[in-house]
Amino acid sequence: MTYFAKPRLLRPDTPRNSLGYTRRDYEGAISTLCAGCGHDSISAAVVQACFDLEIEPHRVAKLSGIGCSSKTPDYFLGNSHGFNTTHGRMPSVLTGAALANRDLLYLGVSGDGDSASIGIGQFAHAMRRGVNMTYIVENNGVYGLTKGQFSATADKGSKSKRGVVNNDTPIDLVALALQLGASYVARSFSGDKEQLIPLIKGAMRHRGPAFIDVISPCVTFNNHAGST
Repeated sequence: MTYFAKPRLLRPDTPRNSLGYTRRDYEGAISTLCAGCGHDSISAAVVQACFDLEIEPHRVAKLSGIGCSSKTPDYFLGNSHGFNTTHGRMPSVLTGAALANRDLLYLGVSGDGDSASIGIGQFAHAMRRGVNMTYIVENNGVYGLTKGQFSATADKGSKSKRGVVNNDTPIDLVALALQLGASYVARSFSGDKEQLIPLIKGAMRHRGPAFIDVISPCVTFNNHAGST
C-alpha cells in the first residue's frame, strides 16, 4: 500500500489551542494499518480529544501490548512518552511507570486479544487496584495480525472467513471492569466520533481507572456476511 507523507507547511488559518498547538502537533507517524481500519478512527479521536483538552504531548505516557491495536500509539501523540510491551502485559508495565512518576497522564491502548485473552489477568488486577489511567481497548473480535482467529470477545455464532463457527461465549470487558471496581466505564464505536471524543476526554480528565471498550470492525477479516 502506498502512503503519502503529510505536508510540512500549514495554512495560516490552521486552528490552534491556547497552547499554540495545532492538531498536527498531536499526530504521529503515518498509519500502516489496512485502509478503512476502525483503529485509525480511534487514533483520530485521541488526537482531537488531547487537542481540545489542551494537553501538552510530553505530559502523556502511552503504553501498549501486541496486536493491530497496539500499533496505533505510534500514530498519535508523536512527542509523548511511549513504550510497547509484550503481549498482554501492558497494564503491569503501566502500573510500574505510574508508581515511578505520578505527574504523567497514562494512556494504555490494547486490543481484545491482548486484554481479554492472554492479558485478562493483567486487565483484571489493573482495574481492581484502581490504577490512575485511561485504558482503551480497540475491540474487533479477531486476531488481525495472525490471520483472523476469533478472540475472546467474538460473538457466539459468528463465522470466520474460513467458515469456522465460534461456539464460545464472549467475554464482556465492560461488565468485567464494572465488577472489578473501575470508576469510569464506557463503550463506544470507532465510527461515531461525536460520541467517542467526549468519552475519551472524560476518561483523560478522570482520576482513577477509566476504561473504554471501543467496537472497531476489522475490514479484512470481519467484512463478510457471516461475521457479527
